Amino acid sequence: MDDNSFNYPDRPNDLESFWMPFTTNKGFKQSPRLLTGAKGMHYESVDGRKILDGTAGLWCCNAGHGRDKIAEAIKAQADRMDFAPTFNMGHPAAFEFANRLVELMPGDLDHVFFTNSGSESADTALKIALGYHYMRGNGSKTRLIGRERGYHGTNFGGTSVGGIVKNRQFYGSLLSGVDHIRHTHDIEHNAFSKGQPEWGAHLADDLERLVQLHDASTIAAVIVEPVAGSTGVLVPPKGYLKRLREICDKHDILLIFDEVITGFGRLGASFAVEHFGVEADIVTTAKGITNATVPMGAVFCKKKIYEAFMDNTEAGIELFHGYTYSGHPLAAVAGIATLDIYKEEGLFERAAELSSYWEDGLWSLKGGNHVIDLRNLGIMAGIELAPRPGAPTARAMESFHKCFDEGLLVRVTGDIIALSPPLIVEKTHIDQIFDTIDKVLRTIE
Repeated sequence: MDDNSFNYPDRPNDLESFWMPFTTNKGFKQSPRLLTGAKGMHYESVDGRKILDGTAGLWCCNAGHGRDKIAEAIKAQADRMDFAPTFNMGHPAAFEFANRLVELMPGDLDHVFFTNSGSESADTALKIALGYHYMRGNGSKTRLIGRERGYHGTNFGGTSVGGIVKNRQFYGSLLSGVDHIRHTHDIEHNAFSKGQPEWGAHLADDLERLVQLHDASTIAAVIVEPVAGSTGVLVPPKGYLKRLREICDKHDILLIFDEVITGFGRLGASFAVEHFGVEADIVTTAKGITNATVPMGAVFCKKKIYEAFMDNTEAGIELFHGYTYSGHPLAAVAGIATLDIYKEEGLFERAAELSSYWEDGLWSLKGGNHVIDLRNLGIMAGIELAPRPGAPTARAMESFHKCFDEGLLVRVTGDIIALSPPLIVEKTHIDQIFDTIDKVLRTIE
């Protein structure tokens, strides 16, 4: 692909300085997989191959790659004003974008706090939840409840309420006053469920166990992913999220949905709160908010939460929290252009229409080599493989490498292949994704 302006080498002569995230650095730098361009549904590799994007980058390029409308909006804003602070100042794009965003939300989730990532969105949501109870005179409500196998980014708060072992084990005790409900994954009862499993709504009652242990007067919030993405696409059982909502209402506990992955059309609706018909009090987002062109996140809050801060602060700053780049001008205009594309091309509706074809493609792998479970909702899928004896995760990682060699980018987590292509995906791309995975799995020992 042509490089029209800014020049840098496609083949850097030294890979050592960059300490790569969530990567086997030694292995990668011995055999690097470099991407040098992207357009539509494809990346281009350093050796000139087209790589079909089966993961929307990293769950984030929902409108596909190289969208001219977004790039032009970013350039125009950079030429006009590259940065403006939002501490006691403002600029029009941030307010316009916030107004556009809340139109996508049901009910009174009508205020937005801008961040720069999903990790920052999670920590922001936790702080707002704690501050909300403090402002209402319930200062004893300080405990935060996460869920086993949950992922809420890698900052200290999100790591603490998260439930993925490797993300936690190296960092000591993390935040105090945190507990976890059990996860919903149970292959014995739920293996090969199409969409939401029938079994498991009662697992939400594990929150009642923690209420009995800690007392509701100490619990501020519960945070869950409506669909747990990073741990391997764990779809909630039917009635599970509704039951969580009921328990939170009963005990004056805020319910936080982490929609960094499920937001912006992934399930065939604007957000999971719409898809499942269950309203959270706070919703965290990022990734698809700008189609990943400029880092940005947003935290949606119900009116009652915003008003608790406004009504209980006599003068001065109501919330002592924020980031230098909150509502960054380039991110805001990228977000506005992204929302335009989603609406003009009907991408959320398109995802809903394609979901049955996507499901059929996934289920063609049932009975495939090493496949012990298939999970799907909207345009997401998880393919769980039997772990190789004595070498957990190795089988999925080998699949990742071989898929890339075959021209397909997938994501693996543990022994699970996770899929989430851009919402511009065509049926021919869906066929290619699952045909390639089937072919690769047949070669895996």
